Amino acid sequence: MTAPILRRLPDLRAKTAEWRRAGETIAVVPTMGALHAGHLSLVAAAKDACDRVMVTIFVNPRQFNSPEDLANYPRTEHEDADKLAPFGVDLIYVPDPDQIYPDGYATNVSVGGSITEVMEGPFRPGHFDGVATVVAKLFLQTSADKAFFGQKDYQQLMVVTRMARDLDIPIRVIGCETVREASGLAMSSRNLLLSERALAKAAALNAAMREAAAKASAGEAWPPLEAAARQALAEAGFGDVEYFDLRCAETLQALGTPSKPARLLAAAWMDGVRLIDNIEVPQLNF
Repeated sequence: MTAPILRRLPDLRAKTAEWRRAGETIAVVPTMGALHAGHLSLVAAAKDACDRVMVTIFVNPRQFNSPEDLANYPRTEHEDADKLAPFGVDLIYVPDPDQIYPDGYATNVSVGGSITEVMEGPFRPGHFDGVATVVAKLFLQTSADKAFFGQKDYQQLMVVTRMARDLDIPIRVIGCETVREASGLAMSSRNLLLSERALAKAAALNAAMREAAAKASAGEAWPPLEAAARQALAEAGFGDVEYFDLRCAETLQALGTPSKPARLLAAAWMDGVRLIDNIEVPQLNF
């Protein structure tokens, strides 16, 4: 059965107040729609963790860096509702734009420090302000106990976790493993914008990451590994490789010691579509 779709904040708050009176716990899965198996894995995890589960769908204009990218982002509300039906979610919150950004809205949430100064930060100015602002709004509007995000957007996960902690929002942010295509490509709503041929070529991103991570773990120096990976991606048909970085998994700062957990993060363009990915890197030996 398809879950009810709510578009107005008063209706949402009336429903969550009802759940609270019954002593039930609430989970939220924030999305921008165009749901795929990765999103659905978050819904399944939320169902296991809480009494009530809602999915939010809002294509947030403040986190896009170009009007064209915003216009091209897939919007599939009816298909999304059908995909959620087998999971028995309790409601789908698809707020009208004025429920998030009413007339005269003038507040911005900005997370500083090392987690926003690198990678996505320089390449997408203002992006994380848009993410932090809309997620703060959704956390407060839904009054959820737990929120579920995929680790595919690892830097975003760190930003929303820090934002909730710094603002004392009483919610637990839970990161779930990246779900991948059989080729290894991380599932993403943007994959819908790729042709079948481009999808096949895009699998080279994760392959290059796994190879570089394995060699780094075996003690090979990082600069030549990065250079080789960028060359392999160019040969596979990728355009600009914006970053291919080995970072401290806890701070996203440059890795200064092998004793710290590491993460390899990358962003690259395939046929006009920007793809990102990250993987955990086993113990380093440099």
